[in-house]
Amino acid sequence: MLGTFQKSQLRIEIEASATAIRNSLLKAEELKSWLPSNRLSSGMPEQLTPGFEFTNMVGPFSIHHHVDIIGINCVRFLLSQGIDGFHEWYWGEGWVQSRIEGVTILPLSLGQTLSLLRLRQFLTNK
Repeated sequence: MLGTFQKSQLRIEIEASATAIRNSLLKAEELKSWLPSNRLSSGMPEQLTPGFEFTNMVGPFSIHHHVDIIGINCVRFLLSQGIDGFHEWYWGEGWVQSRIEGVTILPLSLGQTLSLLRLRQFLTNK
């Protein structure tokens, strides 16, 4: 993999319940609504489950996601192709936290910030 190792962790407040945040991260239709590229692979189930795999396009780069773990208030994706690493999400009442690490040529912290802002906007407008 070309690129450098990068890591970033951000936490923001969101005026939304833990259930609404969980649904926006695990329900395919909601996920498609706020992801910055809005270009997910077809054939996604209604709700993500461990072991499911999908691809998201970010510009000319495809990022393959493998749903590794889903907990009560967390989800972890193992990433490959455009990013070799992982992306973890944690949430609770009124907050969400994103932690991403990997080797890539993409600016991880910028993409992470944009994703969190789009998620907040989606939940605020919901």
